[in-house]
Amino acid sequence: MDKTTKTHRPPVDVKGAAVYSGFGEGYLNKLRCKGGGPIFIKKAGVVRYDLDDLDEWLEAGKRKSTSDTREVAA
Repeated sequence: MDKTTKTHRPPVDVKGAAVYSGFGEGYLNKLRCKGGGPIFIKKAGVVRYDLDDLDEWLEAGKRKSTSDTREVAA
């Protein structure tokens, strides 16, 4: 069996996601309502973010210049 072993990182709450990503809690809350933010988990009214999803979202936002207009996948 040749499987890539991933280290399990438990999901973080909005505050943890804000600290990890460098964006404010309010901004993440806004994106969660309007769209365009990282994928999130919601169970029993509690919001969590998987760190791998946050990493993907942050990577998708990378640009080489301000004139780089490629679309960012939400």
